[in-house]
Formats: sequence, structure tokens, C-alpha cells
Amino acid sequence: MKSRNLCLYIVIVIILGHGTKGVFELLSGWRRTRENLPFKDRVADTYSDVMVSYTMTSSLYFIAFGMGASPFTNIEAVKVFCQNMCVSILLNYFYIFSFFGSCLVFAGQLEQNRYHSIFCCKIPSAEYLERKPMWFQTMMSDGHHHTSHHETDPYQNHFIQHFLREHYNEWITNIYVKPFVVILYLIYASFSFMGCLQISDGANIINLLASESPSVSYALIQQKYFSNYSPVIGFYIYEPLEYWNGTVQEDLKTLSHGFNTVSWIEQYYQYLRVGNISTTNKSDFISILQSSFLKKSEFQHFKNDIIFSKAGDENNIIASRMYLVARTSENTQREVVELLEKLRPLSLIQSIKFIVFNPTFVFMDHYGLSVTMPVLISGFGILLVLIGNFWLILSVISIELGVLGLMTLWNVDMDCISILCLIYTLNFAIDHCAPLLYTFVLATEHTRTQCIKNSLQEHGTAILQNVTSFLIGLVPLLFVPSNLTFTLFKCLLLTSSCTLLHCFVILPVFLTFFPPSKKHHKKKKRAKRKEREEIECIEIQENPDHVTAV
Repeated sequence: MKSRNLCLYIVIVIILGHGTKGVFELLSGWRRTRENLPFKDRVADTYSDVMVSYTMTSSLYFIAFGMGASPFTNIEAVKVFCQNMCVSILLNYFYIFSFFGSCLVFAGQLEQNRYHSIFCCKIPSAEYLERKPMWFQTMMSDGHHHTSHHETDPYQNHFIQHFLREHYNEWITNIYVKPFVVILYLIYASFSFMGCLQISDGANIINLLASESPSVSYALIQQKYFSNYSPVIGFYIYEPLEYWNGTVQEDLKTLSHGFNTVSWIEQYYQYLRVGNISTTNKSDFISILQSSFLKKSEFQHFKNDIIFSKAGDENNIIASRMYLVARTSENTQREVVELLEKLRPLSLIQSIKFIVFNPTFVFMDHYGLSVTMPVLISGFGILLVLIGNFWLILSVISIELGVLGLMTLWNVDMDCISILCLIYTLNFAIDHCAPLLYTFVLATEHTRTQCIKNSLQEHGTAILQNVTSFLIGLVPLLFVPSNLTFTLFKCLLLTSSCTLLHCFVILPVFLTFFPPSKKHHKKKKRAKRKEREEIECIEIQENPDHVTAV
């Protein structure tokens, strides 16, 4: 239940990134339309401009999380998260496609009829507003009383749009800036690669505890002073055994070899040897155990480790337990997982039926398996769909490896939360890089530099607004006293930062001197211009008296 609640909480945080991206892209597309067009045409232009790429990214979200929710995923919490994300993506897509589109239609009607978008009342004239206080002008103005209401492209006056067009685009494509961007990317790739070589499992129980809880203090002290020993492992024998049989005694010694044991069996054998007592049959073995050994004060604590049953006048041992402690090195977690992998198969092939358990095994079982399997499955599903989209594949891989490496350097282990965030990173990267690359590829300008400028001008504002909103939404996570939420904050912060770095720095530079080439666009443009000139010449020849009409 707690796993499901945690996954639902993460879904609420993460779905904001994709949902707000669609909202900002639609708003950006709406603002790029001409205000003197009928509102139906404006909505049609907006949807044709935005919904193609948004549908593609939503589909990739669904594919990635659908693969994560498949039976191939070996972590239940990841399955629950991916199932919830699939439902949320569908609801979010239909919300953007239907309800938010209806809001745009309503806003277009208000704007066309000069009604206030909040108060839904007629906007006063500029002369009337000039006679009113400043607060009234601010609230009731539509921003057009200084210019014509039918300005063709008022979106150009947006401060982010103006900054990108007049300042940032020229700076990032400057020939003297490009070498520094290449050096920056090499540094980024180096640190990412270095972090990927240091990935560690997330079996540390401290990551699952509240930051200020007493359990954290206990765990830290235990790791500091007693990390050379494994957790106390319970060894439970759950069937009757002939403990007096020499062969059974040798099998038990073999199973506990290499461990420090706290066992009633060893203590009892030692007791029999010291007293030179022979127990070659069942009745003597159990009689001395009950009437002599367990009566002594130093051995009375073993009473809880032995389960007796009585059938008539005969007593039987139906179950018992002992405790094992392994000597380990500093890498305790990895070695404990190896112990589990060694002991559990023995419980299936040995003649003695037993199980081994410690409460921490619940968490270590997650990471004894391949913790990267969900990420690999989701990544394979996305890359399979993106075959042919070379630049998008490279961007996603670069961002994913960057987040993976940098979060390792930031002391984030590969636990359940980081795996969920890595799956989300695939989609977050596509969500923001795909529209930029889509516009760049379809651009028909003469140079790649001009094409990337237009791409940034068209999508840069929406990307910047969405990432900023997403980062603001992460701030409350800093005030939750939990290591899990702090891990979530770190991973999502790295996801948004690496994506922003690629969209505004790395891609704008690398696309200016790497393929795809824009020469075929030039040829198409020359062919169209030549065809248009031929048509004009024909019209002129057919109508020599109406040249001006042509």
C-alpha cells in the first residue's frame, strides 16, 4: 500500500512536466497566429502547428511506461508507477486536446470581440483608460492600446521571445562561442562517463528512512563501527530432522561453514562432548535436551529456538532455528546479496529443508536482480520507435547517460526512485528536444544557423517556461524530511538541467556544423522560384496589355 501511495505521489509530481509542456506549446502556437484571423482559423493553425509533435511525444511516453509496466520489469514499485503514468498520460492528452482547446476557442472569441479575458466585460477605450488610476489601467488593459489591435505578430514583443531573438540566438551561434560549447560538452561527457563507471546498488536501508529518525542514527553507527559483519541472518529449519544422526550433523556444519553461528545445536553438541554423554537414538537425544540442557540458566534462552510436539508419550522436534553472521569487507551490501544467492539455491537441493531471512533482505532482493532492467526495456522501446531520427536518438542517449552519471557523482544510488526518474528522463528529453529538432529539419532557410535560430525562436519560450515551472514545482520537495524525496529532487533537477543544457546550448551549436544539410532545401526553393517566374512570363505573354495586373 505504501509503495502504491509513493508511486502515486511521484506520478503527480512528474505528470506536471508533460502536462505543462503541452499547455505552454499550445499557448506559444496560439500567440504565433495572427490576431486578425477568425478564432476558428487561429485554433486550427495552433493545433496543426503543435499537436503533431505533442501527439508523438505522448505516444512515446505511453510506449516507454507501457514497457516499464510489462511483465519483464522485475520491481513491483516500478510496475505500479508505470501503470499509473500510462493512465495519467492518456487523461492528460485528452484534457489538452479537448478541454484546453475549448478554452482557447473561448479566449479567441473574447479577444476577437474585445472582451476582458478574466472579467469577461467589454474592454474600455484607450481614452477612457487614460483618465483612470494606474491599477485600473493594469487590470483592464489588453495591451493593445499603444498599438494597432490587428498587429500581425504581437508575440514578437513577448520579453522571452524578444530576448531569444535579439540577444541569445546571435550569441549562441557566434563562431567564437562554439569552441567553448564543444569544450563544455566534452567536460559534461567526461563526468557522465566517470559517474557511469561508479554506479552502486541502492540496497542501503538509510535511503528508505526519514532524515531525522532514530533509525538513521542507528544505521549510520552500525555501518561506521560494525560494517565488517553482515546482518544477523535467521536460519530456519521447518521439518523434523534426525539431529542425533551423524550425517545430519555433518550437513548442518557444511551449511554453516564460513559463518559465525549462534546455535542451540552447536552448544548442545558441545555440552554432550564435555559431559561425555552419548545420544545415539532419538529418545536419549530429546530427553537430555529437555531435562538437562535447557534447564541450565546459560542455555535457557534457546527454548524459543526449538519447537517441540508431543504425540502420545513421544516428543518430536518439528522446527528449529539458529543465527548466522558472516564476516564481510567494506562492500557489505554486495557481499550480503552474494550470500543470498549462495544460500537460497542450497535450500532447494539439500536434504535439509531450510529458509534464510533478515528484514533487510526485502530491500536487497530488489537489487540482487538487474536494477537497470526497467530502464533498458523502456529505452529499447523508445529507440525502436525512433529509428531514423538520428539526432533525437543521440540527444536522448546523451541526456540519459548524463543524468545517470551525474546522479552517481551526487551520491544517488540505483534505488527504486532513481530508476523511476531515469525512465521519466527518456520521455522528458524527447518532450523538449523533439519539437526543436522537428522544426529544424523542416525549416527551409538557406543556412543551418538560420534554421536553428528559427527553431529556438519558435519553441524556446515554451521550453524555458515549462522547465522553469517544473523546477519551481520541485522546491517543496526540499522541505520534506525524507531521503526518498531528496533523491527524487536530485534526479528530477538533473533531468531538467541536462535537458535545458541540450536544448539551449549543445544542440544549437552542434546542429550548425553537423548534418542534416540544408542544400536540398535550397534546390527546392530555387526550383519553386524558377517555376513561378516561368508562370509569370507565360501570363505576361498571353496578356501584354495587362502587365500591371500580373
